[in-house]
Amino acid sequence: MILQGKRVALPPAPVVHQRFEAHARSRPDAVAVFRAGEQVTYAELDARANRFAHFLTARGHGRGAKVGICLDYTVDMVVTLLGTLKAGAAYVPFDPTYPAARLRLLLGQVPGLALIVASPATTALVGSAPVEVVTPDQLSAHLEGLPATAPDVPVTGDDLCYAVFTSGSTGTPKLTAIRHEGWFNLLNWLVLEYGLHPGSHNLVVSAFGFDLSQRSLMTPLFCGATQYLMASRNFDAAMAYRMLTRHDIRTVHCASSTLYLLVDWETARGGTALTGLDYVLFGGEPLHAERLAAWARREGNTCTLLHQYGVAECTDVATSYDLAGHWSGGHDIAPVGRPVHNTDIHVLDDRLRGVGAGEQGEICISGTSVGAGYLNGEGPESGRFTTVLVDGVPRRLYRTGDRGHVTKAGELVVAGRMDAQVKVRGMRIDPTDIERALGRLTGVRQAAVVVGHTDAGDAELIAFVVPAGDELGENDVRTRLLETLPRNMVPARVINIPRIPLSPHGKADRAALADAFRSQYADSGASK
Repeated sequence: MILQGKRVALPPAPVVHQRFEAHARSRPDAVAVFRAGEQVTYAELDARANRFAHFLTARGHGRGAKVGICLDYTVDMVVTLLGTLKAGAAYVPFDPTYPAARLRLLLGQVPGLALIVASPATTALVGSAPVEVVTPDQLSAHLEGLPATAPDVPVTGDDLCYAVFTSGSTGTPKLTAIRHEGWFNLLNWLVLEYGLHPGSHNLVVSAFGFDLSQRSLMTPLFCGATQYLMASRNFDAAMAYRMLTRHDIRTVHCASSTLYLLVDWETARGGTALTGLDYVLFGGEPLHAERLAAWARREGNTCTLLHQYGVAECTDVATSYDLAGHWSGGHDIAPVGRPVHNTDIHVLDDRLRGVGAGEQGEICISGTSVGAGYLNGEGPESGRFTTVLVDGVPRRLYRTGDRGHVTKAGELVVAGRMDAQVKVRGMRIDPTDIERALGRLTGVRQAAVVVGHTDAGDAELIAFVVPAGDELGENDVRTRLLETLPRNMVPARVINIPRIPLSPHGKADRAALADAFRSQYADSGASK
């Protein structure tokens, strides 16, 4: 089964920062970035980025170089990002929300790392780097003496623009790289498909290391709008909501779990800032649509919820779906829609043959969205980038490892991870299916299911539930689940918690839940 995205011609040089430069020429006095009362215009941002680009090229860090960025969300971060692109180099986020041990591991995974830009507050986090670490403060006097015009660097659509880390099944983080052509295609699709314009101001709410954050950072600059940054290293729902209330922000990109928090914040206070947005573009994890249903149906809600699907290896977004079509019913799982421009979705069996409509298979992506591959080694995951014949023509394709199907209406539905299935009492189970069943129970606001082990080493399912009101009885939840799930899919434990913890990327942190359970179980066992 193949879903084909609309074919749209790209310019001869689909280079992302050149669209920003066009806005800097046509609307130099428009505000490009706002943070904590500080704002810079397009002309000012362009000049500062040009100076940093000259600094890089003078050091020999031009086309093909990788520049690490370990900065909080500030104007300096945006300057560094744009300047790196203008120099023809690719940037690599080293997210300051990560633990120092994680960053030390990542620092050794970037081949050809040229230097790292940090701040006084983040330098210690990357102190183990084998390359020079510079700060904007240290460079400021030198940069003032460099040209404010763009360097003469012939960047092409084939050049790398950024590389982000994604979890690897081998335990080693994989560094996946994206080309300008793919990123340009995504941003251009967003502008054309949803009519984004210079008034489509954006608020960044996700951590810098998240692949989603790269398009969240660049989209407003690509369409001439203002980028709003929070003066907080970690996501702060109260601060985010205050900014949505006080500024004319029109779009937000986020993970599903971050959206739940924003919706809960607005619902508890009877606000309207979120309902008045043009778009919330979200995804990145299984959707619990029931968490959004009541808010989405509020009278006067004009916000369009775009449920999106993609992977870091393929420019982040591959498909999109207006969630308004889900509330009318007909889908047990909300679809993720149809492909972005110049992108195809293939649903294939284990022999890489297409399956029919409604049949489950592995979701694969081909077309302009497919990235350049992994930069750090040739581990088993590199085999996910492959080539298949489609109508006799070889197509480069990325195997996502996600399973799903295409509806008769031509919408992609993601059912879960192929490698997330676990064997419990001899049966293979996807915890996502149990989370969906829990989410449909009255009194359950949110749920997450993780896998634990008994003293004998057998796998068992543990459900963490956030109650909508009073605490939920374990036996009651299990009894109600038996009405829709086979017995082997009913969790052995049901634990009430006040909230689902989030990872730095704003997704549900199931690893933290599993660690907390193991620690609690060990403590309780030690006390006996």
